[in-house]
Amino acid sequence: MIEEKKLQRRYERNSMTITPEENKLLRAKKVCVAGCGGLGGGVIEGLVRIGVGTVRAIDGDVFDETNLNRQVLSNECNLGRSKAEEAALQMKLINSEVRIEPVYAFIDESNAAELIRGFDAVVDALDNISSRKILERACEAENIPLVHGAIAGWNGQVSVVMPGDRTLAAVYEGEEEKGEEVLTGNPYFTPAVVSAIEVAETVKLLLAREGSLISRMLTIDLLHHEYETIDFGE
Repeated sequence: MIEEKKLQRRYERNSMTITPEENKLLRAKKVCVAGCGGLGGGVIEGLVRIGVGTVRAIDGDVFDETNLNRQVLSNECNLGRSKAEEAALQMKLINSEVRIEPVYAFIDESNAAELIRGFDAVVDALDNISSRKILERACEAENIPLVHGAIAGWNGQVSVVMPGDRTLAAVYEGEEEKGEEVLTGNPYFTPAVVSAIEVAETVKLLLAREGSLISRMLTIDLLHHEYETIDFGE
């Protein structure tokens, strides 16, 4: 265990934004991240660096050459290796005090509820619509808030879905497979921005901070720097 003085030093640069008392609260929290790719890698690293106590990393895929342009956990030496296992290995080098739970599996109807059960928040870093809908239903069944993020080319979106809101079911009504990212691809900068916002929204949830994107969706256009918040409560 890292002694208290070293912990205070580790999180010193958090302290003007996140108090030492809040960092202690974060150390007791558990977050499940579904997906360890472009979005998930950034989310996992952000949560680990900021001091969330337990992070579960779920992904049934392995790294390949097409991931190197944007996925921060990928490198030329780990191609062919499990994304979830690599997340755990790399995060231990960043913060050995955090518990990392790698799960080498894809989210589906048969395992979603079990994989997220008992967590304080779930982060959607998936790359297909059908799995997102499954995850939303599982979060509703387990009464867990879901932080959603999606990317396509220059564009991204982030929302916080509380149990029962069914935001993704409405947003993706009639759609089941991958979205427009199939046509646009995904460069590095879009997942970098969206994953950082997902981390911020997760921290707000865990600390009950104001300004959350609950019942709202932030849409991001990095090409024209246009940002809009859509209020689903209206």
